[in-house]
Amino acid sequence: MMRRLVRLGAVAILIAAAAAWSAWEGATATSKADPDNPAQVALGARVYAEGCASCHGKNLEGEPNWRVRKPNGRNPAPPHDYRGHTWRHADDELFGMVKQGFAAYAPPGYQTDMMGFADKLSDEEIWAVIAFIKSKWPPEFREYQANITAGAKPR
Repeated sequence: MMRRLVRLGAVAILIAAAAAWSAWEGATATSKADPDNPAQVALGARVYAEGCASCHGKNLEGEPNWRVRKPNGRNPAPPHDYRGHTWRHADDELFGMVKQGFAAYAPPGYQTDMMGFADKLSDEEIWAVIAFIKSKWPPEFREYQANITAGAKPR
């Protein structure tokens, strides 16, 4: 009986340690896209203007009627301001969508105009674009997205 209690206690300690490690790891996760870094945001603004604004809008507003499918069945480019859903995704997911294209994150057969930019943008430029976009969100949206990022597992 005593051995069983000792084993159960050891298992409980291991589970508690694993939970604590997981919480610590998430709490210490830092984003590579820092909306409070003026140099990174400036680079992101330039890259966004050159490569993203033509679809997602000069002011992050997205294409008109972005919730209504185009005649070809594809979705218009969504806004990246607080009215869209960008702030609901973790940083690593946003990075992957830009680098690999949206199709890599969509169900099989999904048709999209969002191509990957792996051969056009460096990782530094992609993170900078994400920092720029995040810099335009209201504080409560930034906080919500930061919490998602902190709890997300990298892809």
